[in-house]
Amino acid sequence: METHGFNGKILRVDLSTRTITEEEPSPVLYRRYLGGGALALYYRLNELKPGVDSLGPENILIFAATVVTGHPVAGFSRFSVAANEALGDILYCSCQEGK
Repeated sequence: METHGFNGKILRVDLSTRTITEEEPSPVLYRRYLGGGALALYYRLNELKPGVDSLGPENILIFAATVVTGHPVAGFSRFSVAANEALGDILYCSCQEGK
């Protein structure tokens, strides 16, 4: 499979059960949600139930790399992290920019 900037796999790590699973979503997902920030928010909004305790085991923390990871491109993020904010039901997404 020719990937064009992504590996086509999602790695899930469940710390409660100590299991690791791999998923291969459709390439359409990567075309709809360009970049690590959009992909992280897609998973966060679709898989996190409303009202989940931010510090509880049901919460999820998402790390998503972008297509430009490893390239010195200014203004583009290299990876994104999405999670619930611990003090309330607020979505938080942080992006690390390249240099």
